[in-house]
Amino acid sequence: MSHYSTITIIGLGLIGSSLARIIKSAKLADHLVLTDNDPKVLAKATALGLGDQVESNVKRAVSDADLVVMAIPVGAMATATAQIAASLKPGVVITDTGSTKDSVINDIAPHLPPDAIFIPSHPIAGTEYSGPEAGFESLFRDRYWIVIPNNANAPDLEQFIDFLRATGAIVETMDSGYHDKVLAITSHLPHLIAYTIVGTAFDLEKDLQNDVIRFSASGFRDFTRIASSDPIMWRDVFINNADAVLEMLQRFNEDLSYLQRAIRWQEADKLEELFTRTRDIRKRIKDAGQLDL
Repeated sequence: MSHYSTITIIGLGLIGSSLARIIKSAKLADHLVLTDNDPKVLAKATALGLGDQVESNVKRAVSDADLVVMAIPVGAMATATAQIAASLKPGVVITDTGSTKDSVINDIAPHLPPDAIFIPSHPIAGTEYSGPEAGFESLFRDRYWIVIPNNANAPDLEQFIDFLRATGAIVETMDSGYHDKVLAITSHLPHLIAYTIVGTAFDLEKDLQNDVIRFSASGFRDFTRIASSDPIMWRDVFINNADAVLEMLQRFNEDLSYLQRAIRWQEADKLEELFTRTRDIRKRIKDAGQLDL
């Protein structure tokens, strides 16, 4: 059964507002409650008609919820959970949409009442845009949504997975630590590189900087798109997934040193081998349906 009686979404950015749209469209709840700590966001959500109830008081927002979705930056999870814990009804299912899982489990679990069912999760979906107006109901369609079972009993886990599938998502379950390593290389490191490259470009001399802007090719434009993502969210991701990110960054630095040496010593065969291998990997990623290109 994919349906919940009352769902509360905390946080109405891209993920939270997109989820609200598909819940309304697919009738995945009898009553949808939305809350956010920003009054301007609440006003936009109200104007857009995203929920049945838009509530400024987070404790009231969760008091009758059967499912609570915490679609907020990972650094805010502990404080938000501590706020709502006493207001949760028995048997409520709690999930999150954070891009790190070990840190979120450590931040949320200690604050929850013993009768709450915590099922951490993470939709592998997004754009560089944020805010309730950026959401759209097809965001999760044919995208992976990773679930950490976290010792949830079978009926609750099955209902939650059915709910996610009803949004159009492809559900995979995995261990939280493994999730963090996978995301460190597939998402977190690319964002770190993008922020760095864009920062390097704009530290150049003024004339060169202007021409970088004027003659930006598609590759650099892709980097600027990634680097325009929500800075608060990504600050929290790197702080809360530091071990996995640093491990992958070390591996990347080693590969970069290999590439640097190949260029310096004009080792054309090594460069061609690397570019051929990575082109083949990129084709596999595209064939798996994870690129819109």
